[in-house]
Amino acid sequence: MTLISACLPRPMLSATLLAIWLLLQNSLALSQILLGSILAVAITKLVMRIWPEPVRLRRPGLLLRYLGRLLWDMVIANLEVARLILTRPISTLQPRFIELPLALQDEFAIAVLAATITLTPGTIAVDVTLDRRHLWIHCLDITDETALIATLKNRYEVLLKEMFA
Repeated sequence: MTLISACLPRPMLSATLLAIWLLLQNSLALSQILLGSILAVAITKLVMRIWPEPVRLRRPGLLLRYLGRLLWDMVIANLEVARLILTRPISTLQPRFIELPLALQDEFAIAVLAATITLTPGTIAVDVTLDRRHLWIHCLDITDETALIATLKNRYEVLLKEMFA
């Protein structure tokens, strides 16, 4: 193991964390670069304890398409949740848990799907079954469980399966 790989075991992750830090700080001051670099390396080393293998994207070009879809869906879901809250009495909402069957097998892909669902207002991923075959989701208002499952599988899971399979 070289000195560089010992200090930067995952250089892309460290660089990404540093970039995010600098964007959040809105500064390119030397102190922010130094602090961000220290944090990026420290976080990367901590992550390596629980996530020893680097993520391998089979088709990284799909990542931009996925992120674009996610951002669009987040905007639409925000508007939909705002409409629900502003126009309907709370007593008419139909919140409940649903069980999403998973075709994904990659742990990281399942985690990304769960994060995607949680980032979309009106839904939150609650748990993954022990056999990793189902994801439990809480929905703010659901009238057609089958349609929601089909939407989640077609909009997100299929693309994640292409990226990580």
